[in-house]
Amino acid sequence: MANSPNCDLKSLSPLQLFERVTEQGEKVRALKAGKAPKDEIDAAVRMLLSLKLSYKTTTGQDYQAGLPPKDLVLINNGTTKEEDEDLVDPWNVQTSNAKGVDYDKLIVRFGSSKIDTDLINRIERATGQKPHHFLRRGIFFSHRDMDQVLDAYENKKPFYLYTGRGPSSQAMHVGHLIPFVFTKWLQEVFDVPLVIQLTDDEKYLWKDMTIEKAYEYARENAKDIIACGFDVNKTFIFSDLDYLGTSAGFYKNIVKVQKHVTFNQVKGIFGFTDSDCIGKISFPAIQAAPSFSSSFPQIFNGKENIQCLIPCAIDQDPYFRMTRDVAPRIGQPKPALLHSVFFPALQGAQTKMSASDPNSSIFLTDTPKQIKTKINKHAFSGGRDTIEEHRKYGGNCDVDVSFMYLTFFLEDDDRLEQLKQAYTSGELLTGELKKVLIETMQPLIAAHQERRKQVTDEIVKQFMTPRKLAFEF
Repeated sequence: MANSPNCDLKSLSPLQLFERVTEQGEKVRALKAGKAPKDEIDAAVRMLLSLKLSYKTTTGQDYQAGLPPKDLVLINNGTTKEEDEDLVDPWNVQTSNAKGVDYDKLIVRFGSSKIDTDLINRIERATGQKPHHFLRRGIFFSHRDMDQVLDAYENKKPFYLYTGRGPSSQAMHVGHLIPFVFTKWLQEVFDVPLVIQLTDDEKYLWKDMTIEKAYEYARENAKDIIACGFDVNKTFIFSDLDYLGTSAGFYKNIVKVQKHVTFNQVKGIFGFTDSDCIGKISFPAIQAAPSFSSSFPQIFNGKENIQCLIPCAIDQDPYFRMTRDVAPRIGQPKPALLHSVFFPALQGAQTKMSASDPNSSIFLTDTPKQIKTKINKHAFSGGRDTIEEHRKYGGNCDVDVSFMYLTFFLEDDDRLEQLKQAYTSGELLTGELKKVLIETMQPLIAAHQERRKQVTDEIVKQFMTPRKLAFEF
């Protein structure tokens, strides 16, 4: 059906059409690369043009590689308009819903796949380990090609992990820990190498800070990342400002990506304008490059075909949609992804936290007293206006920030369910729920601070020195 120009394309959704065009484009490239007969290539090209025309007729938009269609709703006169939708990009997260972003809609809009029970069970079978509570509770909720990674793993083929941090401030907050906590678990259960990119160059380009300050923040943030407990023999942490100048393989991949992505595409994907500096416009290629094992010849022995798995918050997905579109054209495997939900600000789930607002989150430098004050004073409540009403009608866990934070940091499933039932029934008051959160966060932050004190400049240097890791490739 996909190969017949006469197939009924009218029944397909914009996203299905987008995927059909992408698949057909890859088929045309493969036929040309394989020097297929001319009539076969011509037929495939005609099919591609037909699909692109159907896509434009349905959406009113030209097909752009790596840029799925926005949500569209048909109105009576047959024209289209955008739905009121959450704003999610690498720099902004906004929603009008107190429950937070509608992640099911986001999956459709971004064209990813939901992490379902079958996939979680498969991860458990492959690793022989109980799935992390971030998986069990839907904190990591969406993926791209995780099934392929498991196929490879089950066939004894290697893969590696890549995640990162944009060092915008000296102190990180608890939300920044989420990808690292989960990445550490993935590294341990699959026993694979990990690279962590510190995008100090990005922060210099986007923020009002000196290049020296961006680099200093990167090294300070590295200490917090190391304090999560990563193994120095299996983990390479690098600053872009440092590593880019020393790795020919890394730079070659950046240039290959830059050649295959147009200015029009990055404007469409990232919203860049003609007045943005050229550093911003070229930066996505730098975030793409660690997705390819040839960027780290010292780790992978020069091998270029090792697949990458990227755990990250879903606002980073635009970078990797672009990367996945480019990868086949530069002879590289597409990176797979695992997406997390956003960690809510204390004031509510309508936005993600800001490192520049000390009251929007709990920071890894906060004292027990500061933690208590912030939660009691700023944590948005799903409780009722009076104790009498709360006892009668119960609280709303869907919007209560203290309960949201507990889903991230309270590991005991039974205890979390008890708290949910007690709060929903009105048996547990808001102040009592906040007390549970305070008693959960204080020792967690204190333990992190203790581990961070042990991270010397020498240890940071070990993690950040390009070297062979404890794996044979």
